[in-house]
Order: sequence, then structure tokens, then C-alpha cells
Amino acid sequence: MNTVSLPASPEEFYRTLVENAAEGMLTIDAESQIVYANPAVEDILGYSPEELIGSSKMTIIPERLQPVHAEALAAYVETGDRHIDWSGMELPALHKDGHEVPTLISLREHEYDGEQYFTGIIRDVSDRRERERELQAQKERLDEFADILAHDIRNPLSVARGYTDIAREGRDDDELDRVVEALDRIDQLVDDVLALSKQGRRIGDTESVALEAIVREAWNSVETAGASLEVEGELGSVEADRSRFRELFENLFRNAVEHATVEGAPPTITVGSLEGGFYVADDGPGIPEPIRGDVFDHGYSTRESGTGYGLSIVRQIAEAHGWRIRIEDADGGGARFEIRTGN
Repeated sequence: MNTVSLPASPEEFYRTLVENAAEGMLTIDAESQIVYANPAVEDILGYSPEELIGSSKMTIIPERLQPVHAEALAAYVETGDRHIDWSGMELPALHKDGHEVPTLISLREHEYDGEQYFTGIIRDVSDRRERERELQAQKERLDEFADILAHDIRNPLSVARGYTDIAREGRDDDELDRVVEALDRIDQLVDDVLALSKQGRRIGDTESVALEAIVREAWNSVETAGASLEVEGELGSVEADRSRFRELFENLFRNAVEHATVEGAPPTITVGSLEGGFYVADDGPGIPEPIRGDVFDHGYSTRESGTGYGLSIVRQIAEAHGWRIRIEDADGGGARFEIRTGN
């Protein structure tokens, strides 16, 4: 029978665990003096435990942040109110050689012999930050590639359209009609490539955007195929990333033109205000209630030729702003997209 040899005391056992941990650990008292540091701290910040114990925690805090740290600890000791997330916050720490190390710090408060102490578990997140920078750079290259691709495709596409129009003059030719349909499809796919390249983009700086102005900008930038736009009442303004906000309307309009056209009759699309937001409605066949939750899924489409990207992009933009979107029945049975901005 195998037996396990335990340390002589629980204190020795836990000290062994802490001193062999991969994460750095620092304990300070209520006066910000470091009373304990484990060996892993040296791997992260370059200081041996002996160099840190007895010094101030300001030793490892960049100078520009020292007043903030001092005020935060003093305020907590006095009031007990936390103004930071103790479960995990990203903060720069100062390495012994002077460079800053991005770290993730979790804090715990405890008491020993009637004294108040705080222990921080420190993780070096430099590798994660580097991966994030690489991903951002890759995303920017992909955005640039999508813009170049769209530009380079649209130039010969415009030439092909022009010659097709010339060839169709005075002719009723099914083959040329199919060419036009194929060119329209390529144009739509170019729009989808551009939209997808921006889908993961965060919301940038926001500003007060006049709703009616952005609605008309979006309407003028999409192929409406004979559809008409109506704006009901005063729409007011919304705090939004202007570019992404316009993209939201562009996709809603394209969706309405594509799905609300019935037997060749283009729809009327209405934009109006509602309490805490706005809506975009059409007079088409509407969206059956059982699939309303599915239409926002990436790649979902009710048409064989559809890509299913448009409404997923709409939801992504709305949620990135902190807005809520839902589908209701429009007056007359069409689809009505309601977006609550909280304004």
C-alpha cells in the first residue's frame, strides 16, 4: 500500500505551494509596505523577494500612477469602498530595469494578528498583449485588402456593365439578361466582402448624429431598385459611431429591398421614431415569428441567392453600441425592426 508523506505542518505545506507557484505574489500592509514576495515575482519584475520585502509597493508602480494607487488604498482602508475590480485588473508594473510590464492583478484582503494585509496575485500578460497587437495588425491588413479588392473588382465590373448596356440596346436577349444578373450578384458580393471585413470592428468615437441625415445618406448609397423611402415625424439625434450607424441603415435597407419586393413590386420603407429609439419598417410579406430569432444569425438567409450577412451585421453594430434590436409586425403586415438606444 502506497503512503503519502505530508509536510510537518500545514504552514509549511502552504508556504511550499506559494513559493513554487507560477504566478507572482506580493503582500502589503495597510501602509503599502511589502511584507512578502514569492520567488515568481523575480521572473516577472526582476526583483528578488529580498529586494522587495521592507520596501514600498511604489517600487513596482510607474511614477505617473503612484498617486492614484496611494489614494485608492488610503480610501479603501478608511471607507471599505472598492473603486476597482479586485477579481482581475490589467495594470502596468515597473520592472527592475525600468521598463513597464503589462500585468493582470487579482487582490485579496486578509487579517493576521489583528493587522490588515492585501495580497496580489500577479500574472505577466505581455504575450497576450503581443498577440492582440498582431491580431489588430492582421485585421488592418485584411481591411486594406478588402478595400483594394473591392476597388479593383468594381473597375472592370463597371466596364462590363457599360458594354452590356450597349449590347442590350434595341435587343431583347435572355443571355444578356443573365449577364446583368451575374454582374449584379458580383456587385452584391463585393459589398458583403467589405461588410464582413468590418464586422469585428469595435465602435469608434461616438457623436450626436441626426437620425434623418444619416438615414438619407444611407438610402442614397444603396441600390434601392425602385423602392421608396418615407420618414415619419421628427427623428431627433442618437449618440453613435457615425460610420457604423450608417452601415446599420444600409444593411436594413438592402434587406428590405431584397425581401420585401413582392412579384416585382418594390416596397415602401418607413423610418420613424419610437420611445427610446427608432424603427425601420416595410410593407412586404413580413417575417414569420418562429424565425425572427434566426434571421440575425450569421449566414442565415431565406433566399437561395442570399448571403445572410446583412442582418447579422445589423445586430452586431446595434449590440456594439449597447442597443437592443427586435422584430415586430409592421402596420399592414410587413417587417418592423425596432432598435432601442436608450436615448
